[in-house]
Parts: sequence; C-alpha cells; structure tokens
Amino acid sequence: MSEQITLSPRQRQDLRTIAAMIIPPSEEYRVPGADDDIIQADILATLGRDTRPVAAALDHVARLAGMPLADLEPAARDAVAQEFRNSGGAPAATLVRVVLQCYYRDDRVLRSLGLELRAPFPKGHVLPDGDWSLLDPVKARAGTLRRAP
Repeated sequence: MSEQITLSPRQRQDLRTIAAMIIPPSEEYRVPGADDDIIQADILATLGRDTRPVAAALDHVARLAGMPLADLEPAARDAVAQEFRNSGGAPAATLVRVVLQCYYRDDRVLRSLGLELRAPFPKGHVLPDGDWSLLDPVKARAGTLRRAP
C-alpha cells in the first residue's frame, strides 16, 4: 500500500498563487481566475496520482522563493515564476496541466467559451432505449486476436 500524500497549508497557498498567475480572473469575459475557491477545491479533490509531482513542484517553488510566493513583491514573484519555468522540469509541467485541466472543466469557463455543459453527442437527439444500431459497423468487423503482454 502506498503512502497517502497531502499538500501542506503552505503548498496550498503557493498553489493558489501560482494558479492566479497562470490564469487571472477576467471581468471582460466574466470568468474567475484559477485561484477561485471552487477551482482550487476541484484541483485538491482530483490530484490523485499527480499529488507527488505537484508537491515536488511546489517544494521547488518554495526553495526558489524562500518565503510564501504570495508574500513576494510582484516583480520578485515574476522572477521566481520565470526561474520555475526554466528549472521546474516534469513536476512543473504536471502542476500547470492540473491547474489548466481543472480550470477548463469549470462550468463558468465552459459557458464563457460558448460550450454546452453536456456531452456533445447525440446533440439533443434522443436515442431509443435498446437501439444498438450504432455498433453495427463494429460488430461487422472480423475479430482480432492479439497476444496479451
């Protein structure tokens, strides 16, 4: 069984600050920033297997900043962010991916992009229960046998 990892309060604070730097709120498009409480809760709830690399990225930011990122002056914060981009490696990429994935699945953001809040298929057409005709092309294919790895 693997050890359960959680982010410390300082890491959570730095995560919120970094998220706001990646995507600030926009009054023009009426969308929150990535530091929004709902988006932050989604990030923390869905980290899962990404917790370890995100924690490593946040530890790297803490070493670069020497204090909570939010306590730095804006110019110093930007300098730390630039150094983080240059030296953060795969953990930094994971952190950015996690922030973006949670941000762009938020309903408010989807609406601002003109996207519908439901699956794009079947585009409002109701499929009768038990109608499996969509699978006919798949069933018509010859079976494929492959050796399991």
